[in-house]
Amino acid sequence: MYTVGIDVGSAAIKIVAFDGNDYKYTIEPTGWSPKSKGAEVYSRFLSDNKISSGHIKKVVATGYGGRRLDFIDEYKSEITCHGRGCHVLDPSIKGVIDIGGQDSKAMLLNGSGKVLDFTLNDKCAAGTGRFLQVTVNALGLDMDQIDALANNSKPLEIDNMCAVFAETEVLNLIVQGAKQGDILAGLLKSIALRIGSLAGKVDIEGEVAFCGGVAQSKVLTQMVEQYCNLKINKLENPQITGALGAAVIGF
Repeated sequence: MYTVGIDVGSAAIKIVAFDGNDYKYTIEPTGWSPKSKGAEVYSRFLSDNKISSGHIKKVVATGYGGRRLDFIDEYKSEITCHGRGCHVLDPSIKGVIDIGGQDSKAMLLNGSGKVLDFTLNDKCAAGTGRFLQVTVNALGLDMDQIDALANNSKPLEIDNMCAVFAETEVLNLIVQGAKQGDILAGLLKSIALRIGSLAGKVDIEGEVAFCGGVAQSKVLTQMVEQYCNLKINKLENPQITGALGAAVIGF
């Protein structure tokens, strides 16, 4: 028997099927309609993994679009699910930094993966995955090119953390002849400093988990350690922690 966790984020849909010991997962872009795309990805995931509805005892959703799905049994908050998912992947973790498409979170955990304290970024896109995506697109690049160009580059100062104004600033730097790698490194540094500010609000210290799509950036991970005095424990599949936590909670 399985429980299924589905995390419908603004950028990606993550689905995990958990059998009590191991898990299967998929990640797909959310697209313009979280509800219809969520149902489509869920159906395809079950088919691809040969999981029948009779072998699913519960479906637990999380994420900004999770409540809109009409096939779920329960909804849990992103904070709760990310905390539990990170604990499952690494029980030694006491702090979590999560950068999602539309918000960023810092969480303090106890030894069981329960969230003791947390904080969110403000309502703007500053320091989120969307902030990075908008500014990277302004450079005419794709997200998977970030590390190759930013590695060993000199970070330029990016004064604006607003996604709209930062895009304009990036375009101005391009006109001035700045190197793409230096601009990217500056963007990553600004996000790292933002993470440090969030972590400080909940007294996160020592080893932490870093999750969300941008956690796959080795350069950003290094900058978080460098500028925030945090030790990042690399997680297996950092993008699925919310869906994994939801599945584990429902088991």
